[in-house]
Amino acid sequence: MSTHSYSLDGYGPRRRSAWSKLTARDSEVWRLDWIMILSGMALSVIGSLLVYSATRNRTDINQGDPYYFVTRHVFSLVIGLALMAGTVWLGHRRLRSAVPVLYGLSLVLALLVLTPLGATINGQRAWLHLGAGMSLQPAELIKITVILGMAMLLAAKVDAGDREHPDHRTVLQSLGMAAAPIVVIMLMPDLGSVMVMVVIVLGVLLASGASNRWVIGLCLAGAAGAVSVWALGLLDEYQINRFAAFANPALDPSGVGYNTNQARIAIGSGGLTGKGLFEGTQTTGQFVPEQQTDFVFTVAGEELGFVGGGLIILLLGVVIWRACRIARESTELYSTIVAAGIIAWFAFQSFENIGMTLGIMPVAGLPLPFVSYGGTSMFAIWIALGLLQSIRVQRPVSA
Repeated sequence: MSTHSYSLDGYGPRRRSAWSKLTARDSEVWRLDWIMILSGMALSVIGSLLVYSATRNRTDINQGDPYYFVTRHVFSLVIGLALMAGTVWLGHRRLRSAVPVLYGLSLVLALLVLTPLGATINGQRAWLHLGAGMSLQPAELIKITVILGMAMLLAAKVDAGDREHPDHRTVLQSLGMAAAPIVVIMLMPDLGSVMVMVVIVLGVLLASGASNRWVIGLCLAGAAGAVSVWALGLLDEYQINRFAAFANPALDPSGVGYNTNQARIAIGSGGLTGKGLFEGTQTTGQFVPEQQTDFVFTVAGEELGFVGGGLIILLLGVVIWRACRIARESTELYSTIVAAGIIAWFAFQSFENIGMTLGIMPVAGLPLPFVSYGGTSMFAIWIALGLLQSIRVQRPVSA
């Protein structure tokens, strides 16, 4: 006798079958890293509250609508989640064949920033105006394409079984591919994104198994390059002022040191549990500039205190920890390199953003992953999470 039960419309077995496939232990949905996804979503929800708190009274920028920024932030989150789902559906292996096109497109977009189509904000010509109040920051997308491109080159011969490690020629090719967009980003100039890109390159090389001489050589070359850029006066004045204020926090407290001084005051005034959400006097009084973007952590420090700030750091740590597990369990070098590049990106950018609000890192204009306001940044972060999820769900199922 059949054990199937049928619904009156005749579709019962088919619906149960589809649902069984979706919820089976070996399905992609089951194999997603939900701890990572939920941690990222929790960060974005916290970010929405902080963005609203920082902008609800900013009539000079919110066009008279207290929900202007938080509405756009949530909309960006929804699009980001859709992009993550699309990335998982396409798969990192399928995207591997499209890397040359994606890389070329992101480089063209970055070059367009240097044309009259680009827009300058806070001294950086890093955005493309798309109309209807929308803009795009190509440097955020370049982080993804450089990771994918370097992984494709470095892993090609290793995954094919021809070599155990990338040879010197392959490493040189991958560095050349990464150098082109870095130079373009330097011309914007977007020093913060350049710093992230350099860390990504180092993380990718370490994960690829390339000779340590390349890593040491790049570190030495980077140090020499930084000294040369400073000596030749290639940095803009506002960038020099930021480093000067970092080296000497007491320097011009009402000028170049104003941001960092006010950031520390806001965080320090929060104490253990904070002044209460939407109750921060520094935030309400608009004493800290760019609180919805670069300095969003100051809102958490003032209004949620050490507990709230610690929760954000903990959630970021969970995301990075789960990414490390995915990288370690990957069965192919290409996947390992992609995961390692994303780990280096998330870890350094989080440390730099929080560090600059605490005065232990120079101000570099980098958003806090998942939390800061910014559409392109949100899109890139969730695409990166989609790549990590794809690596996880496409690995062989253990018996």
